[in-house]
Amino acid sequence: MKHISTGSSAIAVNGITEGVIWKQILKFFFPILFGTLFQQLYNTADAVIVGNFLGKEALAAVGGGTATITNLLIGFFIGLSTGATVIISQYYGAKNEDKVSAAVHNAAALAIVSGIIVTVAGYFSSEWMLRAIKTPEDIFPYALQYMHIYFLGASLNVIFNIGSGIFRAFGDSRRPLYFLIVSCLVNIVLDLVFVGLFRWGIKGAAYATVLSQFVASAMVVLFLAKRDDCCKLCLSKIRFNSFMLKKTLYIGFPGGIQSIMFSLSNLLLQSSINYFGTDTAAAWAAYGRLDSIYWLIINAMGVSVTTFVGQNYGAGYMDRARKGVRTSILISMAGTLVMEALFLLFGRQLFLLFTSDEKVIEIGLEMLNTIAPFFFTFIGVEILSAATRGAGKAIIPTLISIFGICILRIIWIETVSDYFGTLRSVIAVYPFSWIVTSILFIAYYLLGNIFPKETKNPVQE
Repeated sequence: MKHISTGSSAIAVNGITEGVIWKQILKFFFPILFGTLFQQLYNTADAVIVGNFLGKEALAAVGGGTATITNLLIGFFIGLSTGATVIISQYYGAKNEDKVSAAVHNAAALAIVSGIIVTVAGYFSSEWMLRAIKTPEDIFPYALQYMHIYFLGASLNVIFNIGSGIFRAFGDSRRPLYFLIVSCLVNIVLDLVFVGLFRWGIKGAAYATVLSQFVASAMVVLFLAKRDDCCKLCLSKIRFNSFMLKKTLYIGFPGGIQSIMFSLSNLLLQSSINYFGTDTAAAWAAYGRLDSIYWLIINAMGVSVTTFVGQNYGAGYMDRARKGVRTSILISMAGTLVMEALFLLFGRQLFLLFTSDEKVIEIGLEMLNTIAPFFFTFIGVEILSAATRGAGKAIIPTLISIFGICILRIIWIETVSDYFGTLRSVIAVYPFSWIVTSILFIAYYLLGNIFPKETKNPVQE
């Protein structure tokens, strides 16, 4: 990598602001993709091992509503940290070392405080939230035990995700991948030992997840501390910077609210799913693990777009940013169509990974066949919202997402699904909300003047 010296240290030219666009996007995308794949294996390993060793009640307890509740709290602060990632990437693209360093240490302070809040709030609200989503009584004790242990270590999850965002902001998507590979392997081994060998049940799966997250977060912190450039993390410098905090909240707070609204709408849907009983809850938990494979792909592309746009926006390369968005949409469409085909052709075989219960599998296939064919309609939402975040635009995209993903879903559940009273009428809300929200994002992107005319370092001030 070439380096450009602008002060006491140097900022690397990492290719995001130069070179062939599709190659640079994919070069950045694949480490994120594989990284999120290994991150997802945390939960998938829990589901596979728990489902096979402990049965469908335990499977429902570690997935479905439990996953949605944890995402509700952790997702807000990860969404909030998006502001820090965008700021770092913009200043990195503008080659402003002092502000890169200030933004990194501000993000570290945000990670620590956010982690503490998540741990306390999650632990003490677990029982209430499980009751609120009508968790079936036969799985309630398992779900509560899992959540209590999980939230005791939730701060590690927040620190890791914000730390990984720092790495990705300045173009390094490989190290977070390496960290996740190691921690995922730790998680799988500990799952087998705690659940399969020691017979600790649900708590064994929870302990395995927490300990593996400790490994991941420790590696992030250590490697940031070992850097010798403006991105180096110095523990003595970790503090809030009022200027950076304000910018972080301006960009990140709407993202955090958006994450909450997504999770709340999913909790409402989970409540409707739970109404149909344990078999349906278990099927939804297993479907969620399969469904998450696609989301980790499209979300990885979204992260790539945010960083690509952020650095090129900071460098003043607006036309390159626009071309990157178009290229990302085409790549996402190709990947989405492949995933849809795989899910629809091999759905039964995939569900057999989680359970051999025929009733659960049949319900799961109904879910898969209703939702998977419409995955492509979400591309506009993910890629265009990521692009606008990278450009520092946050308010309008958040309002669009809240309306399309939350409000419309609530209206649908309270009207359409309530009228028909079938499982298919409940889950059909997903493609409906994706289509509407994607149309709104396309209109905003085309008409909202996201990228100004070519300019030099628009974020230097």
